[in-house]
Amino acid sequence: MKKLKLVKNDVIVFQGDSVTDCLRSTADDSYLGNGYANLVAANLQAKYPELNLTIYNRGVSGNRIYDVENRWETDCIQLSPTIVSILIGINDTWRRFDSGILSPIADYQASYRRIIEKTLTKTKASLVLMDPFVLPYPEDRIAWRQDLEERIFVVRNLAKEYNAIYIPLDGLFAAATVGSDYSYWCIDGVHPTLAGHGLIAKAWLDIITD
Repeated sequence: MKKLKLVKNDVIVFQGDSVTDCLRSTADDSYLGNGYANLVAANLQAKYPELNLTIYNRGVSGNRIYDVENRWETDCIQLSPTIVSILIGINDTWRRFDSGILSPIADYQASYRRIIEKTLTKTKASLVLMDPFVLPYPEDRIAWRQDLEERIFVVRNLAKEYNAIYIPLDGLFAAATVGSDYSYWCIDGVHPTLAGHGLIAKAWLDIITD
């Protein structure tokens, strides 16, 4: 598996929706919320104080891929990142089922590709792409699976095409739930519990090499 080596003065930007947002502060960049971005930052800053890492959480609750693209210049490019981590897509599926708002797969892929291309053109950042995921809890989430699978396929293929680091969160959550309740990992099939955020953070930290 491809790994990531941190260097001095790296700037890491976490991007996504509510799974990343986790009540992070929009006024104080040092408060990264109560989710995986904060857990990753705490571990990295404790382990590598000599690297002077700067870490931003720019997740926004409710965002779909198009919302992320619309704010990419200010919430990513202008931060001069050297590492960009993206987790987006569950709301593109969710809105279909709760609001009838469609996010066609071709449009989702095109928007995601534009984000990647803009990042690679305007920065020298390494990319970390993570699957959107859903657990079958409550049971109505089962109907989401086909739509979300197509988005997972898009992320996987883009990671391969652009030689990005890829973290298969959907598979990791599926494996973790064998032998335990779905509710242990996600409160509603989408939003992780502390254990779920720990799972994401561990997967992210596992891509770091010394």
